[in-house]
Amino acid sequence: MSRRGTDYDESDVRVRPSRRGSRPRTKDRPAHDDAVAGMVLGVDRGRYTVLVAKGVGGRKMPERTLTAMKARELGRRGIVVGDRVALVGDTSGSPDALARIVRLEPRTSVLRRTADDTDPVERVIVANADQLVIVTALADPEPRPRMVDRCLVAAYDAGMEPLLVLTKADLADPETFLAAYAGLDVPAVVTSSLEPGFGGIEELRDRLAGRISVLVGHSGVGKSTLTNALVPSADRATGGVNEVTGRGRHTSSSAVALRIPDDEGWIVDTPGVRSFGLAHVDLDRIIEHFPDLEPGTEECPRACSHDEVECGLDEFVAAGGAGPSGEARLTSLRRLLRARAAGESD
Repeated sequence: MSRRGTDYDESDVRVRPSRRGSRPRTKDRPAHDDAVAGMVLGVDRGRYTVLVAKGVGGRKMPERTLTAMKARELGRRGIVVGDRVALVGDTSGSPDALARIVRLEPRTSVLRRTADDTDPVERVIVANADQLVIVTALADPEPRPRMVDRCLVAAYDAGMEPLLVLTKADLADPETFLAAYAGLDVPAVVTSSLEPGFGGIEELRDRLAGRISVLVGHSGVGKSTLTNALVPSADRATGGVNEVTGRGRHTSSSAVALRIPDDEGWIVDTPGVRSFGLAHVDLDRIIEHFPDLEPGTEECPRACSHDEVECGLDEFVAAGGAGPSGEARLTSLRRLLRARAAGESD
């Protein structure tokens, strides 16, 4: 007679074997002591082009570029052009090889921007660069000083040195534009495509020597043209200016790091931007990034917004404290403060 109800005892229970192994789980991650070091040159849909130096890790191998993917253990940590990384797996650089990025090394600098001045999402453009090359055309398209001011703020905030590069000097005189930044002591290079040997390109090459420089600017200002002149093998696509809007057409779709021939310097060509949001920069710190005007804040009332009737900057500029371009610079600062407070981006 079969037993029913509560007549079962422990001998009647069928115990299913565990599918999990007996090995205890651990949060410890492998050290990857045999990982090789590399620099990220490009990012494309989850795949990273990485440069590995020759002889890394005790292996007698030439300098090579390889394709890598991000290891799961890195989680959602973003990897951008310029990052220094550690790789394991197949690091031979052969066409079918795929390595894994297992470690992201500490960054020395980070260049960021946001879509606009209210966007909480920061977009890291490049890591570990030390110079921001702000490229603007003197004509076709017309220069936009507010964009330049925003890039200067971003450079100072990232701890990078700025460099102004004015293109198409054959179409307009650069002196008026340069006068507005005379008080900042920001170096500038003027280029003209009509001069023999691409006017100004050798001076620019000297400014880039031994550095990692990021080229930033609107579409159509000539970033890719400069890149092709500096690195002839780059073959970056170039484009003109839309006749209706007066703005440049996008030609580059992603940032890429390129080594300048016969030099240890690198340039990072970035896609043209229509705006440069500064939501990541504290509103109260923006004045710090206008060093020609900052001394005038000593006479400002407490908690001055620098855009009010009692602001001490007006008297400071009127007395010539910021130089001949002081009034234009103060106007630019206040435009930036208003746009930042209103959530705009120029």
